[in-house]
Amino acid sequence: MCESIEIMCIFAPMKQQKELLDIAIRAALEAGRDIMAIYDDPKADFGIERKADNSPLTRADKAAHARIMTFLEPTGIPVLSEEGAHLPYDIRRHWQRLWIVDPLDGTKEFIKRNGEFTVNIALIENGTPVMGVIYRPTPLPLPSGRGEAGALYFGIRTPKVGAWRASITNPQSGLEEIKHTAQPLPFPHEKGRSWVCVASRSHLSPETAAFIEALRREHPDLQLASSGSSLKICLVAEGSADIYPRHAPTMEWDTAAGHAIALAAGREMVDATTGEPLTYNKPDLHNPWFIVH
Repeated sequence: MCESIEIMCIFAPMKQQKELLDIAIRAALEAGRDIMAIYDDPKADFGIERKADNSPLTRADKAAHARIMTFLEPTGIPVLSEEGAHLPYDIRRHWQRLWIVDPLDGTKEFIKRNGEFTVNIALIENGTPVMGVIYRPTPLPLPSGRGEAGALYFGIRTPKVGAWRASITNPQSGLEEIKHTAQPLPFPHEKGRSWVCVASRSHLSPETAAFIEALRREHPDLQLASSGSSLKICLVAEGSADIYPRHAPTMEWDTAAGHAIALAAGREMVDATTGEPLTYNKPDLHNPWFIVH
């Protein structure tokens, strides 16, 4: 397809961004393999622990973090990972550029074995996400009906690159093969499709529910879709959903990669109260409530 051939050409002049994107994609794919080695083993002990905020931590979170760090540390760009050391802001404030990583986003979904978890890697410049990679390693049926595949979303916030989605039938495929089969986002809008709001499967707050009911008054044909992890942002980026409201706590690593991909796809991710874009590497790593549209 012409668009897929074009993406390989337009990466060439952007040497540093191309190299960093390739590194992030490789890191996500390898982390996904480590996660699936545990997930697919019926005898595997997930080694579930509880962190200080009572959120779960598993062997897969730790393995994915370790794998990703082997790729990102050599870049010389500091890394802020959910499962890594969170340095004081007095140190982080000097980072004009950093990676923000969630090695296993959707740990609750991983434990439930519903497949809705992802590997998230974002590159941040001056508080703004400029590059993102999200990998869902669990397989979904292909539209063609020929087998199943994981989903890889990636993007750079520039009109020459934009956002893309590739089906991953073989995580060990070469990067050029992956790019060649990728499709640009958003997908063409399905004519006559109902307005779709996507919400969290595990964290639907009363405030979010109230927001959805207000949307329903404006869009009587509103359809509600549920999903786990950063896949909700991806659904808006690809055009399968129109809006994702989140009136509940999240951290920067939960959203950074999805935010980058949404921006690359021409979407917006804003503070639900002020309408301003979310920013990253803040003194407080919590996000405000937000809306993706």
